[in-house]
Amino acid sequence: MTDTPRPHSAGRERDPGPADGPLGARRRTVIAALGGATLTAAALGLTSGQATAAAHRDGTAPAPAGEAADCVLTPEQTEGPYYLDLETVRKNITEGKAGVPLTLRVKVIDTATCAALPGTAVDIWHCDALGVYSGYVAGGSTPDTTFLRGVQLTDSTGVAEFTTVYPGWYVGRALHIHVKTHVGGTVSDGRYRGGHVSHTGQLYFPETYNSRIATLAPYRNNTATRTLNARDGIYRNGGSSTLLTLTQAGSDLGKGVTGTVVLGIDPDAVP
Repeated sequence: MTDTPRPHSAGRERDPGPADGPLGARRRTVIAALGGATLTAAALGLTSGQATAAAHRDGTAPAPAGEAADCVLTPEQTEGPYYLDLETVRKNITEGKAGVPLTLRVKVIDTATCAALPGTAVDIWHCDALGVYSGYVAGGSTPDTTFLRGVQLTDSTGVAEFTTVYPGWYVGRALHIHVKTHVGGTVSDGRYRGGHVSHTGQLYFPETYNSRIATLAPYRNNTATRTLNARDGIYRNGGSSTLLTLTQAGSDLGKGVTGTVVLGIDPDAVP
């Protein structure tokens, strides 16, 4: 099972390719990984003076010390074949799925100002410990399942938080979480509706953690060959920019981890 396009929607699922061409330049978004679990200047490797000196793109005001002032443009990544537009707003997406608990914190900032973007919908989906996505018959899941899918709106600091489990893997892909950001919509009856997609990408995990996770239950029952980040063609096209920073909850990895990342987007972009 690999991230190959479905015939009826190949146009939106293909790998968008390098971002140095004219089309890629229009579709790029800023994605900056955190240097620590908290969103502070120290976590980003900045002194207070450097953070204060980082100005907005229009030169009118300095970026807040806690923001990723050094905005680095990277290409988007493929949506993959397993997206479902359920748009269900919920924080806990586990639905009882077994795995190492993962608290995922995604901060969204505006690339033009490096300021936080509150009210942005962060939409994620990923496979379970055995490499199965909900909503698809292939791999053993059924069309009626919705596990490990959900949407959260960013808070006043630009952070969306999910309660999920560390994903597993399947043939040909490194461990990853798919992500979209939606701007301009509203929440109605527990679903996010309207607006437009401003970013499509994927989040990755450090191999030092992946190797340890693979030895734990239920991951050790996954018989698929695990693909390392360095051998994943999609990861090699900008994936290092969205490598999660992980913080272990305690001495026992099985008790859980917190993963953090910053996504910089152009809220007006429509890929």
